[in-house]
Amino acid sequence: MWYCVCRVPKWGNSTKELKKGTPCPVMASRSYANLLDLASGDLLDIPRTPRALPRVMTIPGIISDLDGYGCNDGDSDVSSSGYRERKIIVANMLPLQAKRDIETAKWVFSWDEDSILLQLKDGFSSDTEVIYVGSLKVEIDLCEQDAVAQRLLDEFNCVPTFLPHDLQKKFYLGFCKQQLWPLFHYMLPICPDHGDRFDRTLWQAYVSANKVFADKVMEVINPDDDFVWVHDYHLMVLPTFLRKRYNQVKLGFFLHSPFPSSEIYRTLPVRDEILRGLLNSDLIGFHTFDYARHFLSCCSRMLGLDYESKRGHIGLDYFGRTIFIKISPVGIHMGRLESVLNLSSTSAKLKEVQEEFKGKKVILGVDDMDIFKGISLKLLAVEHLLQQNSDLRGKVVLVQIVNPARGFGKDVQEAKNETYLIARRINDTYSKNNYQPVILIDRPVPRFEKSAYYAVAECCIVNAVRDGMNLVPYKYIVCRQGTARLDESLGRKSDSPRTSMLVVSEFIGCSPSLSGAIRVNPWDIDAVADAMYAALTMSDSEKQLRHEKHYRYVSSHDVAYWANSFMQDLERACIDHYTKRCWGFGLGLGFRVVSLSHGFRKLTIDHVVSAYKRTNRRAIFLDYDGTVVPQSSISKVPSPEVISVLNALCNDPKNIVFIVSGRGRDSLSDWFTSCQMLGLAAEHGYFLRWNKDSEWEASHLSADLDWKKIVEPVMQLYTEATDGSNIEIKESGLVWHHQDADPDFGSCQAKELLNHLESVLANEPAVVTRGQHIVEVKPQGISKGWVAEEVLQTMVNSNPPDFVLCIGDDRSDEDMFETILRTVSLPSAPEIFACTVGRKPSKAKYFLDDTGDVVKLLQGLAASSNPKPRHLAHFQVSFESSV
Repeated sequence: MWYCVCRVPKWGNSTKELKKGTPCPVMASRSYANLLDLASGDLLDIPRTPRALPRVMTIPGIISDLDGYGCNDGDSDVSSSGYRERKIIVANMLPLQAKRDIETAKWVFSWDEDSILLQLKDGFSSDTEVIYVGSLKVEIDLCEQDAVAQRLLDEFNCVPTFLPHDLQKKFYLGFCKQQLWPLFHYMLPICPDHGDRFDRTLWQAYVSANKVFADKVMEVINPDDDFVWVHDYHLMVLPTFLRKRYNQVKLGFFLHSPFPSSEIYRTLPVRDEILRGLLNSDLIGFHTFDYARHFLSCCSRMLGLDYESKRGHIGLDYFGRTIFIKISPVGIHMGRLESVLNLSSTSAKLKEVQEEFKGKKVILGVDDMDIFKGISLKLLAVEHLLQQNSDLRGKVVLVQIVNPARGFGKDVQEAKNETYLIARRINDTYSKNNYQPVILIDRPVPRFEKSAYYAVAECCIVNAVRDGMNLVPYKYIVCRQGTARLDESLGRKSDSPRTSMLVVSEFIGCSPSLSGAIRVNPWDIDAVADAMYAALTMSDSEKQLRHEKHYRYVSSHDVAYWANSFMQDLERACIDHYTKRCWGFGLGLGFRVVSLSHGFRKLTIDHVVSAYKRTNRRAIFLDYDGTVVPQSSISKVPSPEVISVLNALCNDPKNIVFIVSGRGRDSLSDWFTSCQMLGLAAEHGYFLRWNKDSEWEASHLSADLDWKKIVEPVMQLYTEATDGSNIEIKESGLVWHHQDADPDFGSCQAKELLNHLESVLANEPAVVTRGQHIVEVKPQGISKGWVAEEVLQTMVNSNPPDFVLCIGDDRSDEDMFETILRTVSLPSAPEIFACTVGRKPSKAKYFLDDTGDVVKLLQGLAASSNPKPRHLAHFQVSFESSV
């Protein structure tokens, strides 16, 4: 039976029961099917999961086909007629609580109202349907999975991913917690006792699990209309699977953990696969600019990608697609926290805590038992505070609430042992009568009790050595503000001044947002102790000002604001999806999509040869590096194969063939000495020669090159300051190369050099351009486009061309494409083929994949030529007569 899921799930404490042992047919699933399409290596031998969930029914009686997973055209198979806006939220865990009733043996499900995934719905419009895809926190028996899946879909709009136990263990506790989590928190496995070394079987489990999640999304998605929002480091290659199936899927990703610097991240053996996985998103979100900057640096250093800011938005150009980067710290759910403060149990607990610590100043810490949370460093700072300030002994209490550890292992146990050891030492030294300076609460603490401690604490300290965001300071601020009902129950005036003080580590995501907090280096014990002393002794008026500033920010930048802002930017990032054509290419996890204009297509040999045969006056323009010779080739000398095909084309009396290059004329003369009839344009057209026996002619456009004396000293300064850079001196200009420099520093220096040169050359007849790893200065008016225009105009004056072919691979060749497409006035329209090398955005209408394709195309043309003997003088064209 098919079910329609176009419905908003219920909010609140509703529970749904499913009796244990409900019989269900177990059918084949696609959860692990075709995994080798995108993952290499031997994968886990895992059992099949129950039957797939039905695709959404958007029109009564019409249900989309579930087959066709191999289809890669990116077209939707679901009609969007009468469609309702939907968001698909994908995360490791569903925002659900699950437990089995002991008496009835039934499964009981309810919303986890503390989950940020559930709370972010407040940022969407009321008529938006939200579907969740993720795992349950409990393991469901195989015979119950199908019925549980259908019940969760019907009642909660949740699609569970039932990972087999072994896969779940290797995926989450293995790769996620033992390898990604430590690395993203700057912990390298330098030795076996300091973290786990990379294990490829765990990586394969990670890929397998991501494939399962992707398959579940595919079962419910309408790719033309739905937005998919993937959360956190558990699912960083999932975008690759979705992008492979639906080239134009609207996909956002948000990383809730830190992203490490490139020096740390580059140690990961699967670094490129994960980067490319993230780049298959349309929008990638980070909590802070530091995290985003590290990601961009990794993309630059490892994938050679540059980024730029466009009207306030950071964008990465990735094969014609612009991947946007968003910096947006997450917030808290104000309503949820205030509802807890309004509970009678909260006010009762608050009164109890106030009585317990009457006459004392409470410093509060709330942390997971984790090696990165810095609990032991915090305790050492408290110990130092008491040592240095005897007047605080008996008056200051640290209440440290320890949340249960999310991971397991000896690191967690060692951190716990150290915490208890230091706490015991402090208490043994400074305890007296009813005073205990450190109180550890190492048990599950209900929300109302935590809120009571937040409300009573004069200072909250978050001392993590590395953390993604950490919302403890936000919760503390809201609890210190209180609510009208809480004020009433406590007998407190609603207009009484509120104060709060925060000591936060500079290594946590919320630190930049809290400008009134005292920021500390958690490793500097003395500085942390001094910060706590300053927080405790600060005047109430100053505390009040800081609190008010923080509360304004926290209350206005809540979780709804964060979710709405992210989704607005995701919509903006996807706005041009259907204005371009998409091609998917690449094997395994290296898959990516090229996005290009609709008229852009591959130039086939048959197509161009057909036009070539029926024409009689042809112009052929060829770039050199990256077109007839590979960019990666160490030797730049043309191969015998290239020389042969150029000679064959030049020997056809119907052809005029030109190599148009940025290289100097001496190099081109030497390399093509055996090509009698080949025309050469050197230094982007500043020098031109029609054939071997003609003289090199310099352009009349810019005879004044005195500006070179200004440019060279400036470039020399940057060369001396930038290791790995060098200057190429040409007759008509200069080029500063930084390909061998540090990618980040070289790019930064190139931007600065560009601005510097534009300033000093403002009144000179020269232009400054930036290319791939270069900054070039050349005469005004000189370009490859000018060469094409001059050659074609010369041909028009004698015998107009009826066939024009232009092939190039970089930015300078775009001028040629533009020229042959629009600037030449011809009696009749010729056959024009502007072709770029590589699938990328271009003014050309055609593309070829690489230099091998270029040579094959030229060979096809040469085979169709009918060469006849001719004298060189017949093609001797005076460059001077053409201008």
